[in-house]
Order: sequence, then C-alpha cells, then structure tokens
Amino acid sequence: MKFPFRSSLQALMRWLVILSLGLLAVGCASIPGPNPRDPLEPMNRQVTRFNDGLDSILLKPAATAYQKAVPSLVRTGVTNFFGNLGDVWYFVNSVLQFRLQEAEENFARVHINTFFGLGGIFDVASELNIERHREDFGQTLGRWGMPEGPYLVLPFFGPSTVRDGLALWVDFQGDLVWVLPTSIANRNVLYAVRTVDKRANLLRVGSVIDEAALDKYTFTREAYLQRRRSEVFDFKKQQDSDGAEPEVDGEPAAPSPKAPSSAPRQ
Repeated sequence: MKFPFRSSLQALMRWLVILSLGLLAVGCASIPGPNPRDPLEPMNRQVTRFNDGLDSILLKPAATAYQKAVPSLVRTGVTNFFGNLGDVWYFVNSVLQFRLQEAEENFARVHINTFFGLGGIFDVASELNIERHREDFGQTLGRWGMPEGPYLVLPFFGPSTVRDGLALWVDFQGDLVWVLPTSIANRNVLYAVRTVDKRANLLRVGSVIDEAALDKYTFTREAYLQRRRSEVFDFKKQQDSDGAEPEVDGEPAAPSPKAPSSAPRQ
C-alpha cells in the first residue's frame, strides 16, 4: 500500500506552523526581558539541540558516507540537477517581486540548463556567466512589506523567522520534486538524495562553525538574520558612503557575527 507522503508532509508543516505560533505567543508573554529579535530563545535552543542530535546521528553520517562513496563529478551533477529545479521557483518569486532582470536570468538558466545541460546535470548557464538569483516566498513577502517577526528554529527545518516559517508551506507547493511525473516512492528517493547532497555540501561549513564559534546558537542566529535581511532589502546596495546599514522595522540591521580568533570547541 502506498503511503501518502506528500499529504503527511503538508500536515506536518501545518502542525509545525500552528505549534510555533502558539509557543511564540506563550513565550513572548512569559519570558522576562528577552532578546527582542529572539523572544523564544529558550525554546529555540531546545529545538536546536534536537536538530543537532538528529543531524549527528543521521544526516551528517549519511552525508559523510555519500561524499566518500560518490565521485565528485557525480555529486556535482546531482547538485546541478536539483539546482535547476530550484531555479524554476526562483523565477516565479522574481516575477512576484517585479524583479524582471533577475526573473529573465533565472528563466534563461532553466531554459539553457534543461535543454543544453541534459536536464540540468551540467550547469551550462553558469559557464555563460548567467547568475542564479535565489528568491523564495519568504523573500517575496518581505519585499512587499511583511515584517520578518521573531527568530524561530523549526524542528527538522532549522533557522527561520515567523514570516519565513509561514512561507515554507508555499515554497513546498512550488517544489518541483513533488510535481514530477513519477511515483511516490521515487519522489521520496529524490527528496532523500537532495537532502543528503545538500548536507554534504555543508560539511566543511559546519566544521568551521564548530571550531570558531563560542556559542554556535548565537552565531547561527545572527548569521541567518543578517543574510535574510540582506536578501530582502539588498543592504549592499543601500549602504551609504560610510558603510552604515539602514534600519529595518525601526531597528538597525543585525550586526555581522564575528568569531573569536581562538575559541574552545563546543
């Protein structure tokens, strides 16, 4: 009997959003003097520990074995294939944001890589200097003025904000892995391969963070918030001649996380 994985995952995502919003309301009312960007820090740290535990016993070992067993050329082809599928959703969000040049370049990437890169296995567009513009629905909501809300760590999905958490369901609907004309079992395999491949590409980054950061949670939070605000508001283009960053939602932009020159491993 086939398991309705897509419906179950949709239900899980809806449950996570409802639970997160409920905990957010309780946390904001009960935590004395919280960080204004992270009022649910105690809960977020608990979820982070859960995610780190899941990563250490499942994802990281699988990604390490994948990296050792699969040739680099094949891994690159896998990354390119899923990247080509992602470019379709990036194109849609670029259009929704009226970023027409970015939309044109994302569309060109899909067209070139699909037809000349054997379905995206080869990234011909990058060789032609056609840039990939990563645009998700959370960024689209931010472009149109929706505040990011407090920092939120979601089970399984990791760092997020209230806005980005709500947008996950829409991003899921735009994920071409789930609309490919194939069986549920094959879609599940594709999703698993994409997850392991993505984790394998982050192995070196994770090691650097583990070695450099005194507090991995704070480092990850500041890096995530800064990156998301930069993606939404294009800080690099808005900085004045002195390098000052503009305010977002009435507050200065998140500072760049700085790792100490020497720090004990967590």
